[in-house]
Amino acid sequence: MIRRFAIAIPVVAVLVIAGLLLMARRPAIAPIERPSAGRFSAESVAKGEAVAAAGHCASCHTGPGGQRFAGGYGVNTPFGVIYGTNITPDPKSGIGTWSIKAFIRAMREGVARDGSHLVPAFPYYAYTKLSDDDVEALYAYLRHNGAGEMLVFSAADFEDFLEPRPDLPRSMEADLKPVVTFLAKNRWPFRLHATYDESISRALDVYEDVNRDIPFKGLHWFIDHAETISQRNMDRIAALGGGIAIQHRMAFQGEYFRGRYGATALKHTPPVRDMLRTGLPVGAGTDATRVASYNPFVSLYWLVTGKTMGGLSMYDDNNRLDRMEALRLWTVGSSWFSTEQGSKGAIVPGQLADVAVLSSDYFSVPDEEIKQLESVLTIVGGAPVYGAEEFEDLAPPALPILPDWSPVAAYGGYAKPTTATAVHRRTSAPTHVHADRCKHNEFGGGFGCLCWAF
Repeated sequence: MIRRFAIAIPVVAVLVIAGLLLMARRPAIAPIERPSAGRFSAESVAKGEAVAAAGHCASCHTGPGGQRFAGGYGVNTPFGVIYGTNITPDPKSGIGTWSIKAFIRAMREGVARDGSHLVPAFPYYAYTKLSDDDVEALYAYLRHNGAGEMLVFSAADFEDFLEPRPDLPRSMEADLKPVVTFLAKNRWPFRLHATYDESISRALDVYEDVNRDIPFKGLHWFIDHAETISQRNMDRIAALGGGIAIQHRMAFQGEYFRGRYGATALKHTPPVRDMLRTGLPVGAGTDATRVASYNPFVSLYWLVTGKTMGGLSMYDDNNRLDRMEALRLWTVGSSWFSTEQGSKGAIVPGQLADVAVLSSDYFSVPDEEIKQLESVLTIVGGAPVYGAEEFEDLAPPALPILPDWSPVAAYGGYAKPTTATAVHRRTSAPTHVHADRCKHNEFGGGFGCLCWAF
């Protein structure tokens, strides 16, 4: 009997060790490209917020004084202190690359996307009876990445420089404060459309008021457009930790602005160089087709030359950027606004490797040819999403043209110049012009995913 027992001990030990090794790791679920928050309905996000509140998610996933759901709360266990994880949409340290399949496994089985176990800190067994709809709504809510740009209708001015500057209604501050309070309390990033300095001043009055009770520190928020912003308001934004997203509407409306406000005011509209000198995060974009063109190279042309598309020279050296500075606003600069700084925006180890091979060398073509550049090969997530000329065989099937009345159906994409300046001079080195993972190649014209549309 004793002998049998003695023999059984190592057998049991082997089985226990084998079981522990089996439990130690589960198969990883492949990461996904971070989906846009726009794919989730408002109803689903609202339901997910209620689920998160009922489950007290913020209690264990928010550190003292930290960003909501960004982790850092210490849980005392018999195994020592285990810290709550980051469950924000951040792709590097949060759940930005988790698929719904990975999220459901974590909720039902307590296993992370990479296969590691979340026990003993995560009480997944308490959530196994949540319905699939509840889990999917929670997934949508945790991926919700902010609010804007029209936070309230009364706080939005407009940008038609053929018309006089609008005065915002007297109710603006009272309308805006509860919205900003809610966003700051929940640590949700937000943005506000504001063209004129007068509008920005009043919005900042509200922001400073809210900040006294709910500090903005660490919260990514920004002003969209800011064509006539003053140095005083740039300093106020910097003090609150905000940024400014700029677009190249002046490339199309510069003549109108000069006609109404004069050439002197035009020289610093918007004051991009002063924004950078102030130390503000500044990102360049297009505002899709609402303000300007989706073509990023038109924006780069405007930033570098300071000219309108009609040839009007608006800026002197005090408000023009060199080509690298302009490109950085489109790449590294923009990553701050999507809270993805450090994970995209540069071709360096550890960052997203989305690249485009351009028709000519952005850094050496004459200024006037910058706006004629286009991508001949766009790679997103390691796979070609657009190919032209010698890369045409790598291109995936073209997406259907939507809406069907789009000019793309008749003209084949973005307008192509017919002059001799359109001759391509291929560069063998890929130029990194974007590192987001949206797939806007339905716009046509060969730009693939080149617009993190502000």
